[in-house]
Amino acid sequence: MNWLVDAQLPKRLAVWLCSIGEDALHTLDLPEKNSTPDSTIAEVATIQGRIVISKDSDFIHSCLLHGKPPQLLVVTTGNIHNDELFTIFGKALPRLRELFQYHTILELSSTNIIIRL
Repeated sequence: MNWLVDAQLPKRLAVWLCSIGEDALHTLDLPEKNSTPDSTIAEVATIQGRIVISKDSDFIHSCLLHGKPPQLLVVTTGNIHNDELFTIFGKALPRLRELFQYHTILELSSTNIIIRL
């Protein structure tokens, strides 16, 4: 899958995703880095077919109203250590792959994947 990790999440998440065979960018990889506006992140995700991973609920409104980004994973784990974040992603990734075949917005908490749309 193709991912675009937003600024509130560590660059190491994108690096980790790449290390397990996923295609992932972080906002730090974009020209405006972590100052990239949400609208640009959504546009890049749309053009490149990427799922935005973010803690920013503003993307939910953009996704619902404008269809950009086309798919969104909202992370609601709170502030946790990176290793714990990678463990949660590692466990959830097979199910996320399945669910994103049929759904637009998913939420990943420390214990659950919630289908939002």
